[in-house]
Amino acid sequence: MKAAILVYEGTEPIDLATYGVLSMARRVSPEVSMFLVAERAGPVSLAGGLTVVAHHGFDDAPPADVLVITGGPGWEREAASPATLAFVRRYSQGTCAAAVCTGGMILAATGLLDGRSATTKREVCGAEVPPLELLRARYPAVRALDARLVDCGPVLTGGGVTLCIDMTLHLLERFLGEEAARETARIIEYSAALAANEARLPSVRAAAA
Repeated sequence: MKAAILVYEGTEPIDLATYGVLSMARRVSPEVSMFLVAERAGPVSLAGGLTVVAHHGFDDAPPADVLVITGGPGWEREAASPATLAFVRRYSQGTCAAAVCTGGMILAATGLLDGRSATTKREVCGAEVPPLELLRARYPAVRALDARLVDCGPVLTGGGVTLCIDMTLHLLERFLGEEAARETARIIEYSAALAANEARLPSVRAAAA
């Protein structure tokens, strides 16, 4: 399993738990690999002042099994970026696209969620509008669900923030099997949290609007 993880200015660092889970998964399944991709290779300033280095730009990103689209305060800009939307559309041809948190809003803006079910971040601070409500309002062709994650086959969406860990474990199960995902959850000491999340929020498979 090879994962390309899309980052941009304003990605929330906690969404890079996707990278961290895959890094730990390599102890279970050494064939796992991952890289960061941004509009241009090099330093990318995330939310909160953290800077990471994108391994590849849009023009030289190598093939991968899955494209993980991160969320964060910069999602509004990226959802309106012709370069980002064109890259996601192009790269997702023949590649699974998995959006975590408000990355789902970027994926919705590409049109790839039209006619499908999807979810995104629900919990917000203060007077912010929940992104799940924005998904319903802005993209009527998408059936917005209050869910932990929604797997529609070629496209997947996950709920907010730390549920990116659940999404990554789901991808490990999908590509490498249940044992690889379960053992990864164990070694990151997430088994109890995963069970609690599964109990409180549904997961939806292959749902269409």
